[in-house]
Amino acid sequence: MSIKESMAQILEAESFAISNIPYSEDYDKAVELVVEHVHHRGGKLVTSGMGKAGQIAMNIATTFCSTGTPAVNLHPSEAQHGDLGVLQPNDVMLLVSNSGRTREIIDLVSLAAGLYPDIPIIVITGNGDSELAHKAQATLVTAPVPEVCPLQLTPTTSTTMMTVIGDILVVNVMKAIGFTRSQYALRHHGGYLGHKSRENEKQ
Repeated sequence: MSIKESMAQILEAESFAISNIPYSEDYDKAVELVVEHVHHRGGKLVTSGMGKAGQIAMNIATTFCSTGTPAVNLHPSEAQHGDLGVLQPNDVMLLVSNSGRTREIIDLVSLAAGLYPDIPIIVITGNGDSELAHKAQATLVTAPVPEVCPLQLTPTTSTTMMTVIGDILVVNVMKAIGFTRSQYALRHHGGYLGHKSRENEKQ
């Protein structure tokens, strides 16, 4: 198979996966939790994941920050060595785990509950019946499709879907809080996006 043929096959597979991410009312609940805890109670969003899921969690946190929702990323292993202290009473957690069984994330849930028993949990996972999913107040499940990796092991399709789910949350929270272009400009002082956001600050 040529690179061109492989590319077309991968794009088709990942496009199919994205278009088949199932909607549930937990999406509404997740957005409500973020708006309530961050924008009404003055808390923040705390994301976490392990490995490649952790990189996605960090990207989600930085995207939320740039769009008006304070967020930090907490490494699940470092949490066991004092970084858990970043948590505050009104925070909400967003945890990313494709299997829903990632040991470090399961442990993080227990540690967080020990500090603040009522802290709400949002989970992005490929396993809606997993231990982690059952601990969450809102579970956002990816489509049940194989990875495009020829070994069907390396997170590829799954990470694409998890990233898109993060985008869905960010965009809908922006809409819920009425985030404006001028507010965006206040958070972007440098670079192309900073310049572009100030071209017409009345928008």
